[in-house]
Amino acid sequence: MEGEVIYWSIFSDKKWSMYIAATKDGLSYIGTPNAEFEELEKWAKKRLPKYTLVEDASKLSPYTSELIEYLNGDCIEFTLKMDLHGTPFQQSVWKALQEIPYGQTVSYTDIANRIGKPKSVRAVGTAIGANPVLMSVPCHRVIAKSGALTGFRAGLNMKEQLLELEKVNSSR
Repeated sequence: MEGEVIYWSIFSDKKWSMYIAATKDGLSYIGTPNAEFEELEKWAKKRLPKYTLVEDASKLSPYTSELIEYLNGDCIEFTLKMDLHGTPFQQSVWKALQEIPYGQTVSYTDIANRIGKPKSVRAVGTAIGANPVLMSVPCHRVIAKSGALTGFRAGLNMKEQLLELEKVNSSR
């Protein structure tokens, strides 16, 4: 049944290779670069346990195209639909992340304040760490209040590269 399918494919770029997945309602998952398929399976089992994983690169083609445009500096805003599955708190954090302008950074405290939970900085960090769609929901734009780069599911090296990409392209 179409409503119970998670379509997946491997997205490869010059630097990274990762699993991506979408339901009929939108992009749902962008995995950690070079992670095993089990990472996607574990996410699907936790978030959408009644869904079946089906490999279908054609269903993911619009998302891979937009990711390539982003990584090439030709896209500063993701426009395709997303189908994000998380708690109401996580959803509020992920929505706040999507409001961070391209090429800019904010702190975890800023996000906690934006969602009206100023004392929930650690919970905000946990919700950011659970972000299922790297890059599209730009958790890489969140840094420590001190300005230091901190936690990123895909590693600080990728976070640094994404921030540099945006810095260079936002000055064009």
